[in-house]
Amino acid sequence: MKYLVTGGCGFVGSNIVSRLTRQGESVALFDNLTRHGAAANLDWLKSLGPQQFVHGDIRNPHDVDRAISSLMPDVIFHLGGQVAMTTSMENPRHDFEVNVVGSLNLLESVRRHCPQTTIVYSSSNKVYGGLDSAALVEGARRYTVPSFPHGLDETAPLDFQTPYGCSKGAADQYMLDYARSFGLKTVVFRHSTIYGGRQFATFDQGWVGWFCQQAIAIQNYPSRPPFTISGNGKQVRDLLFVDDAVDCYLQAAANIEQTRGQAFNIGGGMDNSCSLLELFDILETLLPIKMIYRELPWRHSDQKFFVANNAKALRLICWQPRVTKAVGVAATLQWAKEQFKSQRQR
Repeated sequence: MKYLVTGGCGFVGSNIVSRLTRQGESVALFDNLTRHGAAANLDWLKSLGPQQFVHGDIRNPHDVDRAISSLMPDVIFHLGGQVAMTTSMENPRHDFEVNVVGSLNLLESVRRHCPQTTIVYSSSNKVYGGLDSAALVEGARRYTVPSFPHGLDETAPLDFQTPYGCSKGAADQYMLDYARSFGLKTVVFRHSTIYGGRQFATFDQGWVGWFCQQAIAIQNYPSRPPFTISGNGKQVRDLLFVDDAVDCYLQAAANIEQTRGQAFNIGGGMDNSCSLLELFDILETLLPIKMIYRELPWRHSDQKFFVANNAKALRLICWQPRVTKAVGVAATLQWAKEQFKSQRQR
């Protein structure tokens, strides 16, 4: 089997490449190395074993076509994209070109050169919009939605909001339609919070890792100003540790006859759901510190609650998350500590 990972030097992409490399698979990674941490991830991946690195931009159809036609991969994990909602608000055209045009470039190239190739696409919970119709109950530390006791499944209505939601949603639908219209083997995963090692988190992407960084900064600089959060901290996501996400991607590709043309909501599930305030509780216990923060206005179209119902993935590919949020947060905190130490030594 020959694998290609777009965005292979990003967070999830590098973890997939790492897994495939350790398994002795033939794997190529396609990346333009513009995201913070991508070059460091590439150096790390090179230390693990042989891969083929293709420097290219997903927006450039010639770059994509050259990679596909020369590599002729059996499986593509399409993780190359613009990943931050706030960035999409600042530059909607760039967001569109990366997420929509880039995905269409990939689909067209596969359709021309290797239509039997499996494509597993990383979509987003943002295709469901703000979920404003969900009946929220506000508790002391989190919001709940009693009408979805096991989380949201794939029957939830699509509602593209923000440029990011529109771009990810459009690519999501192109992936599914190319299975219907052209018979391509495409799979779509809609997820919210994936976290763990090799994620160089920022204030607008990778919130678990970002708040781990804030906790470490508080521990080392107790007099620093408070960090900021958007909203009241009661918004809830389900935490999916990256090792579990990699398992899901690989199992979907291995079972393509069951998954082709399908969209899946995947996440940590209700047991691994967590609000910002609850994450702060975990971090305060692990270090220990006091997470001092200042509230900012809510982000536009920010969901107050999203937890994926994993029933479809369990039924079709026997996948469910295994890493608990307690274990996953501790591992992510350790990764953040290592990065902090490395930066101080420079």
